[in-house]
Amino acid sequence: MSIKKFLSWSLVILWMALIFHLSHQPATVSNELSTGITELIVKTVEKIAPNAEFDIRSFNNIVRKNAHFFAYLVLGMLVINALRRSGVPGYRSVLITLGICVLYAISDEIHQLFIPGRSGEVRDVLIDSTGASLGVAIYWAASRLVKGSKTKDRN
Repeated sequence: MSIKKFLSWSLVILWMALIFHLSHQPATVSNELSTGITELIVKTVEKIAPNAEFDIRSFNNIVRKNAHFFAYLVLGMLVINALRRSGVPGYRSVLITLGICVLYAISDEIHQLFIPGRSGEVRDVLIDSTGASLGVAIYWAASRLVKGSKTKDRN
C-alpha cells in the first residue's frame, strides 16, 4: 500500500472518529460548544458591524446546521480522495463516496438517539448528504482544473 493511499484512508477514519466524538456528546455539552462558537462569531461580527442585531438562539441553530454541512463536506472530499488514490475511477468513485457518506450520516443520527438529550433527525441526514455532495463536486472540479493545468504545462 502506498503512503498516500494509507494517509488518505487514515484521514477518512480520523474525520469519522471526530464526527462520532462530537455526536457522542450529551446535548448540554454539544450546546455549550456551539453556543461558544456562536458567541465568538457574534462578537467578531459586532466589531465589524456594530449595529448588527442577532437572535442568538436562531443564529446558534444556523451554526449547528452549518457544522453538520461542513463536517460532511470535508468527509465527502476525504472519501473521494481516498477512493481515487485506491484506483476507483470516475463516476464509480462518486457513487461509492456518496453511499459511504449517506450511510455514515444515517448511522450518526441513529447513534444520537442513544445520547442524553440528543435526537436523530432526517433533516440532519439531508444536510449532511448535501454537504458531502458539495464536497465531492468541489473535489471533482478541483481535480479537473489540476489535470487541465498539467496538460497545458506539458504543451
